Amino acid sequence: MPAPDVAALLAELERSEPDYVEDARTAVEWLTGGEPLETVTQLDVCEFLWYTLPIKVSGDERAHKAVAAALSRLLTLGGLDRYAAMCRSHTTANILHAYARSGEEAGIAAYRAALDATGVLPPDVADLRWSSIMGPEELGAHLACSAALELAIVSGALEVGSPSWKAHREALTRRWLTEPRAELGGDNWLHRVHGERLNRWVLGRGAARRELAQPFEVRLHAPVPLPPGEHLAPLRWLLDRAAEPGGLTLTRRHNLSRALSVEAAQAFGWAAGGSPRGEADVPPLSALREAATGEMGALRRTGRRLLLTAEGTELMGDPGRMWDAVAAALLAPAEGERDFEVSAREAALLILADGATVTVTGLRERVAEVVTGEGWRSATAPATATARGDELDVPLTGLLRRLTAFGLGPVMELDAEEPSIRLTANGRAAALAALRAHALRPRKYVSLGVITRPRG
Repeated sequence: MPAPDVAALLAELERSEPDYVEDARTAVEWLTGGEPLETVTQLDVCEFLWYTLPIKVSGDERAHKAVAAALSRLLTLGGLDRYAAMCRSHTTANILHAYARSGEEAGIAAYRAALDATGVLPPDVADLRWSSIMGPEELGAHLACSAALELAIVSGALEVGSPSWKAHREALTRRWLTEPRAELGGDNWLHRVHGERLNRWVLGRGAARRELAQPFEVRLHAPVPLPPGEHLAPLRWLLDRAAEPGGLTLTRRHNLSRALSVEAAQAFGWAAGGSPRGEADVPPLSALREAATGEMGALRRTGRRLLLTAEGTELMGDPGRMWDAVAAALLAPAEGERDFEVSAREAALLILADGATVTVTGLRERVAEVVTGEGWRSATAPATATARGDELDVPLTGLLRRLTAFGLGPVMELDAEEPSIRLTANGRAAALAALRAHALRPRKYVSLGVITRPRG
């Protein structure tokens, strides 16, 4: 059966129901963007009816419902009865009413809930979390996965709302992303999306950063192998202790006990100037605890107890997953942290990832050059000034402390005229894995800000 021709359908509608033709023309132009009607999917129809129509097409609720009704008639003429029914549905009427009565925020909330209920929205999978701002490759992958889910639902292979449907939907999405596609020349959508994200990451703001990141584009396309042998000993130790019956008892100020602090300092060489009096005297231990309870979600505090979570249990049983979680934590924004600090830590890892020995002053100066080139500036300095070294102390110290906390180095060389830093082999592997995770993260808008000191 030949695909319905939009011009022919509009002509037929004008002969049979001329009052609807202008609204139908408006609707189909927004819906198809000039593409053939055969390319339209359920996701396209949902997004037009529940988002584009009430937000971007002029008119009130009555006018929007008239456009939806006219589109329904056009789609019926084209034999697209299932999509036509969506235009006439109570769901569409209720969403349009929510926009008109309660405003855009309420309308968008109703739209998102209804879209999720359709089952055609591709879920996040282990290898890919979808961006809110998609490049051409990611948008193509998203639409292809949605079309595959729609077909599975229509054919009965995927039953929305069944006990296993979410797991089935995730498995189908991952398979569609990773299978070689003839239309992609044998490549798969996941590789395309990763390549697009890596390229955008390399071409980020500032010439100094681009020069630093360019050599990593090809290196980071494939996953970074898990280093051989034992690693992450401090994290394993802390999770093991928290897994004991009752977990770890905290002090009245919710710090780790002095006995545990002494044990950590002695076991991992973190003692600095005598026996510690508590957690505050062992900064790597505090950094380890913060990462485990924050970005990693492996521990949680309940009253004066620090307990292992279900996520922590899974990490303990899966070395690869634990490694990935640690790598991601090196650049994941901490609560309340700004993009400036993350940019500084990223620049430092780019500099250190190849194992070069860098003086502390040299590292600070190179990071300052990179973040200044990205557009960051001091709150008190002119726009042409370089970010001050003392403004970089917090993110750089935090990064080196977290590397130490995970047992990844860095190695400090103190015999030279000025202290120098280099990463261990495991530290370099973690740096590469962290950079890859950061480069492949979902895209979002980043607004440049003014550097201000964190409080406290």
